[in-house]
Amino acid sequence: MIQAPDPLAAGRTPAASRPASATDPVRVGRGLIKILVVDDHPLILEALRHVLAQLEADVLVLDASTAEAGRQLIDGHPDADLVLLDLTLHGTDGFELLGDFRAAHPAVPVVVLSASERHVDMLRALDMGAMGYIPKSVTKNVMLQALRLVLSGGIYVPAAAIGHDPATGRTANGAATPSPRPSPRALGITDRQAEVLACILQGLPNKLICRRLDLAEGTVKIHVAAILRALNVHNRTQAVIEASRLGVTLDRLLGRDAPTGAQSPAGA
Repeated sequence: MIQAPDPLAAGRTPAASRPASATDPVRVGRGLIKILVVDDHPLILEALRHVLAQLEADVLVLDASTAEAGRQLIDGHPDADLVLLDLTLHGTDGFELLGDFRAAHPAVPVVVLSASERHVDMLRALDMGAMGYIPKSVTKNVMLQALRLVLSGGIYVPAAAIGHDPATGRTANGAATPSPRPSPRALGITDRQAEVLACILQGLPNKLICRRLDLAEGTVKIHVAAILRALNVHNRTQAVIEASRLGVTLDRLLGRDAPTGAQSPAGA
């Protein structure tokens, strides 16, 4: 693992060097991965460095221990592959900071790392666009599997929230479950709806989806309603959880790992 002696002084990569699509998956095991950690507990940070060093890649870990330092860190490294955020920073509303990160850098995936295992906190973080919620009580192996899932474009939701752990493929009682990685066709949605769902998984509101996909707001609302029906859920947060349960990934939604010749139904 590579460590920068001074996180805020470390060299930054221009935003223009980042791939144009915010949904491009990070390729674990294929080069340097830059991970930003915002946590004010030195022992947790040290433990995280040891865990992150075990990812199948060179890992550059940069850290900040306050909300302001965290904002400076992500502003200085818009090419980061992942942000790990502790919700309980001293004197800071962690959810407010999560919202700031998502608004300022929507292309950078944020995973919440928290001592809280409250269902309401998990759902709120996911609703705000977190790509995962990892309780600090999980084992090292579960954390590594969760991080690999997110770095490959998936969403990690702990078994406590959905009764199934998408990283380990097991239910809350330890039984194995299948992990099919369904295509848009298998989900019953069109290509365009798959793009809208990818935006929903990133926590984007309808207005930003309109801008990203160049669609009218009324059209986006129609697509969102169709997605909720296809997933048999009633709101966007439930859609994120169901997508996680099904093993949906951003690259799969956008056809980046689909078998040759496999296409989902066409749709505007």
